[in-house]
Amino acid sequence: MKPPAFWRAGGEAHIAAQLLKPAAALYAAAHARNLRRARAEAVGVPIICIGNATLGGTGKTPATLALAAAFSGLGWRPHILSRGHGGALKGPLAVDGAQHRAADVGDEALLHANAAPAWVSRDRVAGARAAAEAGAGVILMDDGYQNPSLTKDVSILVIDAEAGFGNGLGFPAGPLREPPQAALSRADAVLFTGPLGAASIPPHLMRAAGPLPKFRAWLEPEGPMPPGPYLAFAGIGRPERFFTLLRQLGADVKAEQAFADHHAYRGGELRGLVRQAEALGARLITTEKDFVRLPPDERQAITMLPVSMRFDDENRLVDLIAKKTGLAVPSPPKRAAP
Repeated sequence: MKPPAFWRAGGEAHIAAQLLKPAAALYAAAHARNLRRARAEAVGVPIICIGNATLGGTGKTPATLALAAAFSGLGWRPHILSRGHGGALKGPLAVDGAQHRAADVGDEALLHANAAPAWVSRDRVAGARAAAEAGAGVILMDDGYQNPSLTKDVSILVIDAEAGFGNGLGFPAGPLREPPQAALSRADAVLFTGPLGAASIPPHLMRAAGPLPKFRAWLEPEGPMPPGPYLAFAGIGRPERFFTLLRQLGADVKAEQAFADHHAYRGGELRGLVRQAEALGARLITTEKDFVRLPPDERQAITMLPVSMRFDDENRLVDLIAKKTGLAVPSPPKRAAP
């Protein structure tokens, strides 16, 4: 879905938000009931959950991919588990990037499979067990912060430093999946994400996070920008994050087109974008997450901008995870005596 404008900070007084408050109360009550009734299960492998308190893009998937790369470098044998949002297959299923498409396993799972062994499963416990049986040394859960079925060894709450908690109301009156303090009470660390360069943390978010360990992160392109100008389009949680990044990189963006998160692009729709770009004398550019959802025969005319997440203090974050899980951090090699 495409987040309505009244979900943003300051939109709590909007008439739509006020009318949806009763529905939000029912949603919150159902979530609280699920938490009370749940009995979390362990699978014998450490579970690291990267989640958020809001609907929409905060940077969970790039954070998951960055941690998977760090864990692989440490020899921890990470596997990535997701629900497979947007895909038709229920799993548990090992993702094969050569065989599966976004319509099968979802766009995020295809990105996961480029970084580490990846699994999709509607049943998170079954998916975690499958990963453990396949040799996972640690399991990274992309999302699932509100899913109480698995015992989580480390919970990292990702917060967009710009959007924060939106209008402060629960879904559907606002973007909150649960009250911020409830989410923070289960967090072992908070990761604030922002545009290019370390995110500055607004004072009210800093106060909300209290004494929890805090980290900052941002997205960087993996290579030089291809020549523009551009018509940029994106169907992610917050398309404006992508558009902002392009402008920060100095890109000449002639037009922007936002779609709903996980939008399934159709051939005719893309050909319309191509015509718009040609009229502007521009080229089409989109995110890696969008690119994997494009029909293969429509990709030739579209440029993808791969990005990676960077942490302000990756070593401190890895040390925190190691202490919580008992995973060993290899000592650096000793220098030979002169």
